[in-house]
Amino acid sequence: AGIGKCVAMDLARRNARTILACRSQERGQAAVEEIRAATGNPAVVLRLLDTGSLASVRAFASAVLREESRLDVLVNNAGVTGLPFAITSEGLEQTFATNYLGPFLLTNLLLG
Repeated sequence: AGIGKCVAMDLARRNARTILACRSQERGQAAVEEIRAATGNPAVVLRLLDTGSLASVRAFASAVLREESRLDVLVNNAGVTGLPFAITSEGLEQTFATNYLGPFLLTNLLLG
């Protein structure tokens, strides 16, 4: 939704292979289908990612590096606000992990 979906739509319109990294399978798949229909680009795919989980970030980055021959653009757009204080299973504060640590780790893992 929002800025991320708009960016993905624009990349798909430019005929780019576009990977939507989403927490929700249902919402992500709906976005993929909408973007494919609007752009005619079949190379829009969904991969699950929760930037609040460093294990999820590592698994996502590993899959991208294994499955994709190249990565030209990375848009770190995920974020949360207003959540009650919570600690992740990895011992990190949830908002900090989701908004900062996860995207930082993802970027560094994909740099190659």
